[in-house]
Amino acid sequence: MPSSPIQPAALEVSDVSKRFGNLQALRGVSATFFPGEVHAVLGENGAGKSTLMGVLGGFVNPDSGTVTLAGDPLPLGNPQSIRKRGVEMIHQHFMLVPAFSALENLRLSQLSIGSADSGLRERAQVTLAKFGWEIPLDIPVEQMSVGVQQRLEILKALLTDAQVMIFDEPTAVLDPKEVEALLELLRNLKAQGKIVILIAHKLQEVLAVGDRFTVLRKGEVVASAERADVDAEKLANWMVGDLPANQAKGDANFGEVALDIQNLFVKGDRGEERVSGVTFQVRAGEILGIGGVDGNGQTELIEAILGLRSVESGAVKQSEEMRVAYVPQDRHRDGLILDFSVIDNLVLGAVSGDEVGSGPFLSSKKTKAWTKSLIERFGIKAENPGVPVKALSGGNQQKAIIARNLYRRPDLLVVANPTRGLDVRATVAVHKEILTAAAEGTAVLLVSTDLDELFALSHKVMFLNQGLLREGEGASAVVGGASA
Repeated sequence: MPSSPIQPAALEVSDVSKRFGNLQALRGVSATFFPGEVHAVLGENGAGKSTLMGVLGGFVNPDSGTVTLAGDPLPLGNPQSIRKRGVEMIHQHFMLVPAFSALENLRLSQLSIGSADSGLRERAQVTLAKFGWEIPLDIPVEQMSVGVQQRLEILKALLTDAQVMIFDEPTAVLDPKEVEALLELLRNLKAQGKIVILIAHKLQEVLAVGDRFTVLRKGEVVASAERADVDAEKLANWMVGDLPANQAKGDANFGEVALDIQNLFVKGDRGEERVSGVTFQVRAGEILGIGGVDGNGQTELIEAILGLRSVESGAVKQSEEMRVAYVPQDRHRDGLILDFSVIDNLVLGAVSGDEVGSGPFLSSKKTKAWTKSLIERFGIKAENPGVPVKALSGGNQQKAIIARNLYRRPDLLVVANPTRGLDVRATVAVHKEILTAAAEGTAVLLVSTDLDELFALSHKVMFLNQGLLREGEGASAVVGGASA
């Protein structure tokens, strides 16, 4: 551990702020990252971790503040120049060309910083031998396991002889054996005097390897401490703060079971287990909130419930006659056809032709009247119903999705992060519609990473962590305690 607060070779972040529209992503963030340390940066989703790492990697240009390496300012907003200065970022989502071989990907990475190394194969082999790794250099990346692809991403950074190594959720897709190998690599890099920055949610892993911890919450640094001064419970409480009181009425008279999940196991895209023995029920009129950090099986759980992903074992029980509505978290990719008009996007949700026409044919008059009624009922602000939906604000786009799904009360409503990216007014409007639907008898499964949202709307809250579901309102329940 360094004995002085600042060392000449340190990476120093000073009073960095960044705003995206109405969102203050970073607010006066300051931190110092020392050579020969693993420095873990922790926080909930939306805490500002990704934005801060984007600043350090040159992908995000801050509104104010400075970043220096060994006392010299870094060229913020210029990722290639920052890489040339010795800062490498290993992304959670691999930055590899699947059809290229490992060697071709390495060469592409070198060319991006102006280096054409004719001895690249030999240097790669020497580095692989140093760490005891095996990466077939001449086969396409798409034929490699995820663990090997992760090593290739790290190898790209190692071959630049970077002084700063930023790891963004590096264990998210690794099995336990691969995780331990990665943690050993971090220790090795630390021993070489590198500045190692680890972005992670899993407290057990960061406590096993971290020397210093900085916790962000809502864009601000709330705590910074050395390993000897923290444990899992303290880090968890710093991450989530004081949890809000549950505002929804828990004494409601719920109806019949609308969704019955029994001992559900679901696999991810790479064959890894993502949902592990999950059991719960949602009754008519009830809002069940499921929280937790993104990437812990929420997407796979929702897809299994909606029939978009096969179930490995267990059961998803619901009536075949049940009308199910879904509000996805990515409104642009999954919720709307952006080049289509507001009318067209709303009509996509019409349950029967009676509202918009007769049989298979649309009536222009009926369609316009029906669309106008939805726009008025749900408070959608649009210049006119014929404008492309992409011309609407994010809040009004979300209202359009809500309108399409709730205009005729569904039996089951599945909503995922329904107010992500919305301002306060739009958030209140969306929350009102969800509460109204439940009051009218709709069973609601609310999956959200926003704790305030969960506790404001839900009759019962559970947390999904590494595919396992647990009850509780404490910080440990949110991030999974020592094993989060």
